[in-house]
Amino acid sequence: MIPRYLVSFQAPLANHYFTDLLVIGGGLAGLRAANAARADQNVLVVTKDKLAESNSQYAQGGIAGVLDPEDRFEDHVADTLDAGGNLCHPDVVDMVVREAPRRIEELIDWGTRFDQLSGALALGREGGHSRQRIVHALGDETGKEVMRAVIQRSRAAPNIAIWEQTFTIDLLTHEGRCHGALISRDGTPPMLVWAKQTILCTGGSGQVYRESTNPPVATGDGFSVAYRAGVELRDMEFCQFHPTVLYIAGASRSLITEAIRGEGALLLDHDGKRFMPDYDPRAELAPRDVVSQSIIRQMAKTNHPCVYLSLAHLPAKLVRERFPGIAKACFKFGIDITQDPIPVRPGAHYMVGGVTVDSRGQTGLPGLWAAGEVTSSGLHGANRLASNSLLEGLVYGAHAGEAASQAADDMPDSMRAIRIGNPATPPSNDYDIADVRASLKSLMGRWVGVQRDEAGLREAAAAVDSFCSYAMQHQFREVAGWELQNLLCTAQMMTRAALARTESRGVHFRLDHQLTDDRNWRRHLTIRIDRDGGQPYPEPLLDSAPELPEPARG
Repeated sequence: MIPRYLVSFQAPLANHYFTDLLVIGGGLAGLRAANAARADQNVLVVTKDKLAESNSQYAQGGIAGVLDPEDRFEDHVADTLDAGGNLCHPDVVDMVVREAPRRIEELIDWGTRFDQLSGALALGREGGHSRQRIVHALGDETGKEVMRAVIQRSRAAPNIAIWEQTFTIDLLTHEGRCHGALISRDGTPPMLVWAKQTILCTGGSGQVYRESTNPPVATGDGFSVAYRAGVELRDMEFCQFHPTVLYIAGASRSLITEAIRGEGALLLDHDGKRFMPDYDPRAELAPRDVVSQSIIRQMAKTNHPCVYLSLAHLPAKLVRERFPGIAKACFKFGIDITQDPIPVRPGAHYMVGGVTVDSRGQTGLPGLWAAGEVTSSGLHGANRLASNSLLEGLVYGAHAGEAASQAADDMPDSMRAIRIGNPATPPSNDYDIADVRASLKSLMGRWVGVQRDEAGLREAAAAVDSFCSYAMQHQFREVAGWELQNLLCTAQMMTRAALARTESRGVHFRLDHQLTDDRNWRRHLTIRIDRDGGQPYPEPLLDSAPELPEPARG
């Protein structure tokens, strides 16, 4: 993709900002990274919307951790490996699982008020977990409470500056390392933020799809800026679809937390039949990929656009107390969740693949670190286990923040701006951004959704390439245009990777290759920019990483 430093670079930019650490993204991973910096270092957190507007804020389920004396780290590890489709990195899984209790206790020390039962932390259970080990807050609004506490701590830190309504256009790279980012603050002309170390925590890409639980900010920005900077990404074919998204025609989609099935909710089809036992012995508590695929098949069988969640057999008082947010959201549409079935269908929820990082959150580009949903750390494999995402953000946010802080400390304090030269092109004034965005979301849902095949993926790839051939040549002046380019870039990587992986594994299900092929495909697919491809804009270059070693099972 043509670098877009350059909305109006005919004249040198005068606005510069210097900082020790630049954190791009204000969700849980980003703020945890910021709080890991040394107190004598300057940290700048930039977020494209309000600080509370992130996937972390809307997390309903909770945080997984071994807190019950009868639970074991080995059990949490085994559950994560089982859900991950034999593609997790066992050493990473073990590290994250063993850090979980400490990170949860840390949140409590910072003021997070998790729900309690009889004076102890209340522990819930979700799909794929063999035991109750999920801490939650405000019933079904865990992310809201966690982010309240972490935002409060971050705002109080004298060394952390927070810029809201700040869009990151691209990373600044020079001589093979990252030096910060080009940003636009509150719609003003771009400025250069020079940083000793940069941490990418931009979240996911759910807005690539029409059916999604993600907020409007999740437009794949982090994947795209990393890609344009030459950073390796991997496993971009693995996008997790949440099985149960509130389906009301014409209304925005709302997540119906997995914890609702953990408490005993049943999935029924249009005819009132409980169908999950027909597909998996774990029934409603099967991992998300299994439940999503089962719902799609049952919808096809009944020729109905959704299925239904029923809690009518559970005590009404328990339902209202445990799921107040869901009860409120459904009541807007005249649904009383204590007695009425809730219409649901799968929606894009979590990006499993992303920027390749090591156990410290370091990317392949010196000076650039990453944490949270934007990364591929090896924790999730081919399918994320429920409530491991906030945990990953905490663990890797801390690791990346600590390591980047140390790296910045090892650098000299003198910093200088590097002259940037880039040809400016005429801005676009006649491009229908909304129409292209709507078309992209529709075709991604149709051909790169829960179920895929070669014919559909090729059609999607051709359509995305067609959009890119025009949109990537423009230099937009506003966030909507930059977001469209990022959505297209992310969709192109996802589609190419999904077409290349000719098997079914985890959240990637191919109708034309329905079996898992460990012999040929128990490996990562890496992707990076092809700067020598001879195309009008650089395209994704796919490669297959070495086969993973078999995990040891104890």
